Amino acid sequence: MRAWYSGQSTDIKALPYTGCMSRVVSILLGLAAAIFVAAAILAFQFSHFISTPVSVAADGAELVIPPGVAFRQVSDELSERGIISHPTWFRLYARLSGNAASIHAGEYLVESGITPAGLIDKFVSGDVLLYSFTIVEGWTFRDLLAALAADEVVQQTLTFEDWPDLLELIGAWESHPEGLFLPETYLFPKGTSDVDILRQSYRLMYDVLAEQWDARSNNLPITNPYAALILASIVEKETALAVERPRIAGVFIRRLLAGMRLQTDPTVIYGIGPDFNGNLTRRDLRTDTPYNTYTRGGLPPTPIALTGRAAINAVLHPAGGTELYFVATGLGDGSHKFSDTKEQHDRAVQEYLARQRAGRDEGQ
Repeated sequence: MRAWYSGQSTDIKALPYTGCMSRVVSILLGLAAAIFVAAAILAFQFSHFISTPVSVAADGAELVIPPGVAFRQVSDELSERGIISHPTWFRLYARLSGNAASIHAGEYLVESGITPAGLIDKFVSGDVLLYSFTIVEGWTFRDLLAALAADEVVQQTLTFEDWPDLLELIGAWESHPEGLFLPETYLFPKGTSDVDILRQSYRLMYDVLAEQWDARSNNLPITNPYAALILASIVEKETALAVERPRIAGVFIRRLLAGMRLQTDPTVIYGIGPDFNGNLTRRDLRTDTPYNTYTRGGLPPTPIALTGRAAINAVLHPAGGTELYFVATGLGDGSHKFSDTKEQHDRAVQEYLARQRAGRDEGQ
């Protein structure tokens, strides 16, 4: 009886407890299932947001991230402009990926088709919007500074009188800035200073000149790369047709080897300076300056213009031949007539002058 009673008593007490536990388990399972479903829905929506292209026009949208700005401000601006739909999710993804504190300041182009994930990658890599500035062959240093000053996205810090400080800032060993900057198109973010662009251009010129110098032809009357740059600047100013560069360089090389004066007008004009009125006279040719190659032998003290790769290459690989003179043909195509002797050259000069007179008569 005791055992029967004891067993009966245990069964009677256990029945309601077991039922209660079953209901609790069912409720918990239901809650877990609901949470799981909700989490799955949120995860799907989050993943869909991160991988769906942002909303911008076909030509994109520009975004400026100022230095020191909080990432929340960036996400809020993107949301206010309608570029992203969930700024909170955007910030969450940045934090989860560890990139919220790694974005770079600058001006960005938000392209059509980019996703929020790709946008954060762009901010982290510093893939800022780049502008271009082209340095043109034949410019003088003064022309270059004027063009930099006129560019609205370049931060201007220099005037022409600041060139001694500039040489120190860019690490140049030369004592004059003329000709030291390679004509190329340079890409840079908005707000880049004129000094930074010139530093990049100077270093590129240094590399190009060193590379060309190492591959130079033999038996040149040029003792160092800077002298090659000086002569190349003269070739740059004398040449209108690219095909004539090595030929003109050859004339100057042979004149130097023969101990003849270069007698080239662009050096005289450079020596006159900004006051040159466009009319080169016989008096100008007789007026001595450090740059007048009619009155002085050898090379002028510095380059006279910014020189491109082709002119440098022409000087270090001049065309062979016996020509010692050249003069413009006056045909309007920039071509020259080359001569071996002074007599031939004088006739070519007369032909040029006659063609010039005929052209003026036709224009009257």
